[in-house]
Amino acid sequence: MSDEPAPASAPAWSVGRSLPSTLLRSCCEASELAFATTDEVSDLEGLVGQDRAVDAVRFGIGMRRPGFNIFAFGPSGTGRHTLVQDLLERQAASEETPPDWCYVHNFADPHKPRCLKMPTGRAVPLRDAMKKLVTELRAALPAAFEREDYRARREVIDEQFKHRHEEAFGALQHKAEEKGIALIRTPMGLALAPVRNGEVTPPEVFQRLPAEERARITKEIEGLQGELEAIVRRIPEWEREHRAAVRQLNRDTTAVVVSHLFADLRTSFADLGNVIAYLQEVERDILEHADEFLAGEHAEGGGPPQGGPSDEAPSFRRYQINVLVDNSGHKGAPIVYEDNPTHQGLVGRTEHMARFGALFTDFNLVVPGAFHRANGGYLVLDAQRLLTANYGWESLKRVLRAGEIRTVSLEQLLSFASTVSLDPEPIPLSVKVVLIGPPMLYYLLAEVDPDFADLFKVAAEFDDRIDRTSSTVGLYARLIAAAARREKLRPLDRGAVARIIEEAARLSGDASKLSAQIRGLIDLMQEADHLAGAEAKAQIGAAEIDAAVTARRRRSDRLFRRLQEEIGRNTIRIETKGECIGQVNGLSVITLGGVSFGNPSRITAQVRFGKGELIDIEREVELGGPIHSKGVLILSGFLGGRFGRNGPLSLTASLVFEQSYGGVEGDSASAAELFALLSALSEIPIRQCWAVTGSIDQHGHIQAIGGVNEKIEGYFDLCRARGLTGHEGVIIPASNVQHLMLRPDVAEVAAAGLFNVVAIETVDQGMEILTGVPTGEPDVTGQYPEASLNRRIASRLSGFAKSGLPPRKPKLPGRRRVQEHEDGA
Repeated sequence: MSDEPAPASAPAWSVGRSLPSTLLRSCCEASELAFATTDEVSDLEGLVGQDRAVDAVRFGIGMRRPGFNIFAFGPSGTGRHTLVQDLLERQAASEETPPDWCYVHNFADPHKPRCLKMPTGRAVPLRDAMKKLVTELRAALPAAFEREDYRARREVIDEQFKHRHEEAFGALQHKAEEKGIALIRTPMGLALAPVRNGEVTPPEVFQRLPAEERARITKEIEGLQGELEAIVRRIPEWEREHRAAVRQLNRDTTAVVVSHLFADLRTSFADLGNVIAYLQEVERDILEHADEFLAGEHAEGGGPPQGGPSDEAPSFRRYQINVLVDNSGHKGAPIVYEDNPTHQGLVGRTEHMARFGALFTDFNLVVPGAFHRANGGYLVLDAQRLLTANYGWESLKRVLRAGEIRTVSLEQLLSFASTVSLDPEPIPLSVKVVLIGPPMLYYLLAEVDPDFADLFKVAAEFDDRIDRTSSTVGLYARLIAAAARREKLRPLDRGAVARIIEEAARLSGDASKLSAQIRGLIDLMQEADHLAGAEAKAQIGAAEIDAAVTARRRRSDRLFRRLQEEIGRNTIRIETKGECIGQVNGLSVITLGGVSFGNPSRITAQVRFGKGELIDIEREVELGGPIHSKGVLILSGFLGGRFGRNGPLSLTASLVFEQSYGGVEGDSASAAELFALLSALSEIPIRQCWAVTGSIDQHGHIQAIGGVNEKIEGYFDLCRARGLTGHEGVIIPASNVQHLMLRPDVAEVAAAGLFNVVAIETVDQGMEILTGVPTGEPDVTGQYPEASLNRRIASRLSGFAKSGLPPRKPKLPGRRRVQEHEDGA
């Protein structure tokens, strides 16, 4: 096999003769492969024949300007993910590892957490250091408040408050006693009352006193009451002063402990200005809230504790570090594939936890998304999943346009939230996004989304097939070997590799090409490995590959077998013997669940005198698609161009797919329909042993169609079931010869002369094969030779035209004609 595929313009075949077996199936000889098993073959880096896509991806990776994100598109199974991942890994390994990112408490506005950018690997040590700091503070601060010097200073402060309190009330009480009045405590507070003989005077006794005495005592009490109220009004001030003194004492005590513990922390992160600024805020906050680390009488105000401090209490959670991204384990830029690209999956989310019957959240509950993990590297997404995910596409565009990651809940985004939530500080974004999807999706987005062209400027298109040359066959063998090792399969001998290469050519639908959809071939290799294991074989051979192909076809051919059975029982009528006027066997392809098979159909035509109408019954009953209807209209153009140059076509013809109860689409049956129509016009029968496929143009040229292998095989299976005589065969367009990659059994039977595949280029060639009658070429006057098929058609159409002329009026006598002329004047 040469490095270049054989040109399709010089096929080794002739019209009217069966194609040689070398053209029916282009085999890959095992002798062409220079190895015994795939163990001797080195792995192939990348894919075969995807140079254009590789160049595009490399360009997109290297281009660092905004908007040059990549959309890699092509048929499924072509190795898009594998190639993109491989290229990204090579590039990412040479790049710097991005920094770590954290969220910390915002002491000025707790609802707006702040982000900290830290060098790679420094975030986790900071988190652990802060956790250790809180633990040490919980132990060191209570211990500091248990020391004798603290107790002595606290007692002094308490004694000063107590002394001031007692001094003020003692002076008032002494003054009152001198005036015969007592200062007493009641459930309602302090009160003044007259005393006699050391006892409080009861009200009834007081009322019996002389009026002058009562007035004097009342006046004295009123004066003392004013002094008492003045003292009581000063008590809150004394308490504030006491609390301030206690607070200052606690701050002084706390400062000694905190400054010592923070000294080591500042030293560890002295090179990070943003961390030092954050630690200063933490230190100030701890000094302000030192009592939260204490219990019992050491708490501010000396009140009883409400339970010991907990790491989960909000007072301590605010000192934690929420490490969003820790890149300490990475070498190079990160590569993230997100298989659930929803809004929250991309930008992160804020979780909630229940506390005392209510939902609670803080910065520690901010969960990173794919953009956070991929920041500074590459984000790979499946385009179909992205578009079907919950607001994934819009969120992706919003983040790429803004150049920052803002963690906003979907409720906030849609203005559905009515409660206060967090608004974390946005994180700057530097990422290369790679979307992977089918071609249709790429072109659809490019057409309907105005933002798409600005955000995804690099298109990397993967081909579904590659040229089949000696060099690519060698590379394909290395690709197969690499896949076998990656999937941990048994080694394949060269016969098995040759069969896989043949299957790759068949999947491509072209003998000179190889399918780039390697995933289906890997599945085939896995099935063959299972069969080899069942036989206790150490290697996978050609027999296992053939058995796997046969088993795969058998698992999916229930409908095909059912149709073949109905045809064999004549429930569906298909003639393969004899001759018939206006009837021909057409071929179509049915595809269900990724499995395609050929299905013969009986096409019939009827002609009669009419107004030049060509009736497509399928179209009339709305079973024919637009392309099929186009093919039928081309038949009208051909008939008019060949037989209607000198007058109108006075016929009405009808065409139909017999026993067709579903939709008909495509123009691959237009040649068969024309053959049936020409047979009906000429009244020359068609040999029913033939089946026909191909489309035509208005000049009578036969054009290529798709699924040629499946169509031939479908008719072959039918003829083999009925018994092959050597007369059966299929007529195909000459331009489809290059696509032939028939099953081995079909090629073998054809090589033995029991089945025929004939290629034609024109309608006339096909009619001569089907009828055995020469079609004839027109002479200079436009007349066809006698006994030719075209002559019979032309004669019949002429008869239609003559039968449609109106009858001539009889000639009148001259005098009568003159009289009529005069009367008319």
